[in-house]
Amino acid sequence: MAAQVGRLERVVAWVLRNADVVVALCVAMAVGFLDIFGDVVSDDVSSGATLVVLGLLATGSIVERVRRPASIHEALSGTRQALEDLAMVRSLSGNEVGEALRKARQRTNLWYFKGGTGTYLRAVTLPLCVAAAKEQRSQLNVKIDIVNPADERACAAYARFRQMFGGQRRGDDVWTTDRVRRESYATVLAACWYQRQLTTLEISVHLSSAVPTLRFDLSETCLVITQDDQSRVNLLVERGQPLYDYYVTELHQSREQATALDLRVASPLGQEPTVDEVRTLFDDLRLPLPRVFTDSDIGRIIEKALHAEDPYRR
Repeated sequence: MAAQVGRLERVVAWVLRNADVVVALCVAMAVGFLDIFGDVVSDDVSSGATLVVLGLLATGSIVERVRRPASIHEALSGTRQALEDLAMVRSLSGNEVGEALRKARQRTNLWYFKGGTGTYLRAVTLPLCVAAAKEQRSQLNVKIDIVNPADERACAAYARFRQMFGGQRRGDDVWTTDRVRRESYATVLAACWYQRQLTTLEISVHLSSAVPTLRFDLSETCLVITQDDQSRVNLLVERGQPLYDYYVTELHQSREQATALDLRVASPLGQEPTVDEVRTLFDDLRLPLPRVFTDSDIGRIIEKALHAEDPYRR
């Protein structure tokens, strides 16, 4: 019974959609049968009926032409939306990365970073964002997620990952476990130092035991995703695209699973921190420096924290 009702509804719907054709067909068949089987239809009626049928067919043709542009418009809208979805991620290469990060820093009051040790963050992002906030007397919110320097296994794994792309170089350019630890300690030190420079700076540091393969820099306007291998393609996602919102949530979840440092308990630092001040700082943070680290190692950490080189400068 239900199937019969469904078929009846489909038939009625079809008739309503094609009412012009149905009426024309009925008129034509009625006039035709009367003309064939009875001599009751005059020539005037027959001619008039023909005009009615032609008029209905013409009306149907016009309606169809009206419907067709609407369908074309819908198809074009769908195509346009598909192209916009494809364009929500733009590839970056070479100097485009530095330019994208520069634009991302303009007129932003927040910066979320997730990556290995945060070299570019120390060298460029923090100094320039803090300087801009000072000039504008505005608030700045920075969240940092890096490799935990106290997790030797994670640091060793990240060093191996970087060696795959960086090759073997001389001196401190070689990615070793100790270098990863120094770089991460330097980012923590930089966060504490810049917190003292700007009272409106809200900064947090989260230490992860997971080894990242990508770097994420997120501002109020866009998200820049970069790789340690600069020969590979990097990505730019503008705010307002679904992928931007997805990564806001992803970065939040990553920080939730990492170890958060309480920077409020850190001891004061001088304008040029001393080795003793830095040792005390990390003890306060419950992130003590390895005993094997000499004063020279700590001096290098201070240098990397406050005077890091821009890795994108060529």
